[in-house]
Amino acid sequence: MFRKSKQMSLFILLAAIVICIRAEAQWSQFRGPNGSGVDSATGYPVEFSPTKNVVWKATIPYGQSSPIVVGTRLYGTASEGERLITFCLDTRTGRELWRRDVKRERVQGAYKANDPASPTPAADASGVVAFFPELGLVSYDNGGKEQWRYALGPFKNFYGMSGSPIIAEGLVVLVCDQVMGSFAIALDRATGRLRWKTDRPGMTIGWATPIIFRPAATRTDLIVLGTSRLDAYDLKTGASRWWLPMGSTGSLGTPLVDGDTLLISTLGGSEPLLPTFASALAQYDKDKDGRLSLEEFSHHPYLGDQFGWIDENDDKVVLAAEWEKARAYGMGEWGAIAVRPGNARGQLAASAVRWRVQKNIPYIPAPLLYQGVYYMVKTGGIITSLDPATGKLLKQGRSPGALGEYYASPVAADGKVFLANTEGKITVLKAGAEWEVLAVNDVGDEVGATPALSNGRIYVRTHSAMYCFSAAR
Repeated sequence: MFRKSKQMSLFILLAAIVICIRAEAQWSQFRGPNGSGVDSATGYPVEFSPTKNVVWKATIPYGQSSPIVVGTRLYGTASEGERLITFCLDTRTGRELWRRDVKRERVQGAYKANDPASPTPAADASGVVAFFPELGLVSYDNGGKEQWRYALGPFKNFYGMSGSPIIAEGLVVLVCDQVMGSFAIALDRATGRLRWKTDRPGMTIGWATPIIFRPAATRTDLIVLGTSRLDAYDLKTGASRWWLPMGSTGSLGTPLVDGDTLLISTLGGSEPLLPTFASALAQYDKDKDGRLSLEEFSHHPYLGDQFGWIDENDDKVVLAAEWEKARAYGMGEWGAIAVRPGNARGQLAASAVRWRVQKNIPYIPAPLLYQGVYYMVKTGGIITSLDPATGKLLKQGRSPGALGEYYASPVAADGKVFLANTEGKITVLKAGAEWEVLAVNDVGDEVGATPALSNGRIYVRTHSAMYCFSAAR
């Protein structure tokens, strides 16, 4: 009897371990487990399309947020008119389990490439939390019942907000970087009550999602990539631990964890983004009043429709101070960077930077660390892989069948790397230092969202549909 009891206890323990492993493997936030873009399951297909290895297709409303998966539930967000939508699909069939909407509190201005449902939601076993810049944070349980909401905004960000929330250690954490008044916030996961709020002075517009970094057994840091520095905060209190100055023309994606090292990728510049204000006046100040008006600036070759980015106070006129602030945007130490912070406090010493590479850095897609190789993909289908220990170039090439623009970040599983471009071409690489293109798949519709990976299935959101692809149907 004792032996049977002991065997039963062992079985329960093993079952619990398996359950925990599966739970950790869920794709429950932007880019999956801790923003890594990596799943541990196997059986992922190399070839797939709307007519091949497709398990199901579901029609969904438009939104640029990426899908997330917890158990048999897939969550997403969208918008239609005044409605800000959160929906839940059955991962086995694509059947809609529920759809809830809230009315927007205001119209939040955003550049044409953005939309009201760009931030990706975050979920756990109890439900899902969505961030809508025109409302704030809203939490639903597994059945779609609203649990709580927390008002945020309005925000000052010409291009719109798209940083995503995460759930960690009983907290919902969100970073809101904008022209002025940037901050990070943590709410109680169960109640939505404020646990802490930390101002981020000097930070301007950015769209990065934070990650968790545990350099010691008793310490949990929140790592935040910003436009002018990389920050670490105490997850429990929001207190600053350390920071590293850097430059980014709009921080995006997520940092990555490699043991005691952080890997980040930011596109910036060593030279000012804009010419001097004097030269801009000479070319565009038609009425010679020493200012640049919206009408005068409308014919600028690449910023004609982005006047609002420089016009900080929205008075339709740009003065020297506003111009110079925009001119310095993105300047500093930039590139693919490996940082080993150790136990430092305050500003990190230069020696904390292990290596830096400034070639073929993507603007929007985040990097990927998979099976000892660091991957980056940028517009033009340019794929670069580095040694994460040294920054040494391993291979550089293109996906010949998928050149276009890239907004989605690379993801990986089962010895494969998946790269989606905006035309709906999804390249599958054989992972490794000498990676090779195995296939280029075409889903026949625009793709801006990062695919989700879970249990051997690939979930791809297009402009108007959600697809589930799998080799084992």
